[in-house]
Amino acid sequence: MTEKLSKNLMENIEQIKKLLPVGTSFDLITRELFLGDAKSYFLGINGFCRTEILQQIFADLQNPWYTRDSQVEDIVRYMNAKIGYAQVSLTGTWEDILKNVLSGPCALFIDGFDQAILIDVRSYPTRGIAEPDAEKVTRGARDGFVETLLFNANLIRRRVRSPHLCFAMHSIGSESKTDVAVAYLRCSVNENLLEALSKSIDSLKVTSLTMGAKSLEELLVKKRWWNPLPSIQVTERPDIACSYLEEGHILILVDNSPLVLILPCTIFQFTQSAEDYYKSPLVGTYFRLVRFVCIPVSLLLMPVFLLITAYFPQTAERLRILSTESPSALELIIYVLAVEFILDLFKYSGSVTSGRFSGSLSIVGGLIIGDIAVSLNWASTEVLFYAAVTLLASLSLSSMEFSDALRIYRLFLIISTALFGIWGFFISVILVSFSIATTPTFGGMSYFWPLFPFNGPALKKLLFRSPTAKAQPCQVWDRGKVH
Repeated sequence: MTEKLSKNLMENIEQIKKLLPVGTSFDLITRELFLGDAKSYFLGINGFCRTEILQQIFADLQNPWYTRDSQVEDIVRYMNAKIGYAQVSLTGTWEDILKNVLSGPCALFIDGFDQAILIDVRSYPTRGIAEPDAEKVTRGARDGFVETLLFNANLIRRRVRSPHLCFAMHSIGSESKTDVAVAYLRCSVNENLLEALSKSIDSLKVTSLTMGAKSLEELLVKKRWWNPLPSIQVTERPDIACSYLEEGHILILVDNSPLVLILPCTIFQFTQSAEDYYKSPLVGTYFRLVRFVCIPVSLLLMPVFLLITAYFPQTAERLRILSTESPSALELIIYVLAVEFILDLFKYSGSVTSGRFSGSLSIVGGLIIGDIAVSLNWASTEVLFYAAVTLLASLSLSSMEFSDALRIYRLFLIISTALFGIWGFFISVILVSFSIATTPTFGGMSYFWPLFPFNGPALKKLLFRSPTAKAQPCQVWDRGKVH
């Protein structure tokens, strides 16, 4: 909609009533005002406008001692001389007016002018800036991103006070008109990746971003069903986002979502944790290497246990994997599948249950149900033990989405091994490796950098936690070309 405003105020009011449900929707507020002898019309959204600031502005405009001019002759001079509030602008199209009014700013129409004054006094309802539950640390900052885009930009600007920091604004969704900000450092950003990202965002043809940043992630990187691994890293912690920003990454902030997307993305980013940098270098390196070990443990422990115990009982007995009263192969397969399902059920129930009950739920699952299952011969202690180790290895990974993808791979390996034995295990491992290798990324950049293409110094920094003096981003690593 690019139609221009009329100089006749009544025509503009009629157009407003055609475009918006004025009088029907309770949150649309309008006022017919007199600024001296000049007729005017106010339009805004109730709850988005800070009432005390608007009252002060209009009180000054209608104060005869403050406003000597009875008629408005020059709207630009009138705006600059009479409205002392900082965030004001002029627009002459209905498209800009609707976009701004529905986003929060209010509009003031004055008779005799084909432009409206936009006054940005918006104030969104928001929650407190608290530490995100999914990325807790024992020490360090306790703030986290919220659902308000401006607050999130302020949290980044507070940490990175660089003149090179830029927030480029985009709008996505023909109906939602969701604000999306692309944050980057002009001195270190990959220009080709930034250009490709801007073009991709502007070319999206969707009605709305239903699930915020997650919807945008799926629109930017189109994955096949056999690629469950995440293609874009997300975070709710400002310290993590700013550390990647300093290394030349691009951040994507979506209004109404506390998740910040980080580009480009590699598989090694999901093994990092802010906890490493709030501990000493030696301790941080140790726990980082523990997480690396937890990846194959989470993926292969249960399938290998099932393969050895069900199809090679002599080897299992020699390695003392099972007790002397070992169950049959069919019973082991049923035990493993049942325990995997029950543990997934408890993990999901604990994540969606109120915090008051999650502790009780884990006690019930770990003690009562596990003990009864063994007593009734519905499971064996060995299966419960290896399943518990697998669950602990999964929970130790800092990225929940990465952990969930490994869980899907593990279930596929278990089912293939149960049905086809050793051949099923090796074929499923090959298929899982193919799925990981074909995981797409935005811009077609390597998912396995710095392993491929190989970059020794960068790989060393990923594997080992460096002291702060050596960990400063003295250079931006070359991650390959954008395809």
